[in-house]
Amino acid sequence: VQLQAYGGGLVQAGGYLRLSCAASISIFALNLMGWYRQTPGKQRELVATITTVETTNYADSVKGRFTISRDTSKNTVYLQMDSVKPEDTAVYYCYAIFPSKSFWGRGTQVTVSS
Repeated sequence: VQLQAYGGGLVQAGGYLRLSCAASISIFALNLMGWYRQTPGKQRELVATITTVETTNYADSVKGRFTISRDTSKNTVYLQMDSVKPEDTAVYYCYAIFPSKSFWGRGTQVTVSS
């Protein structure tokens, strides 16, 4: 499974950004997809996940601001990031489980300026 993440960039605090993650196979086959993020010197942390039945889970730090969704016709998962904060600055990684193995995409940098 290959995951291609894109959509990162520079955004001002309070603004918005949308990340996309395209999978090389039908996302119906993926048990779970999601986004993690990492900043220098810190461990990678969960941001949001979505299951095949579209159950979602969010880190407390992004609840109410970020929304994960998917488009099965495009085999793509999205992370809509609203009301971004400087602490959201990180490299964001797309993640999937198929069927019991983990796959990671290359990271995309998100930088939020204050």
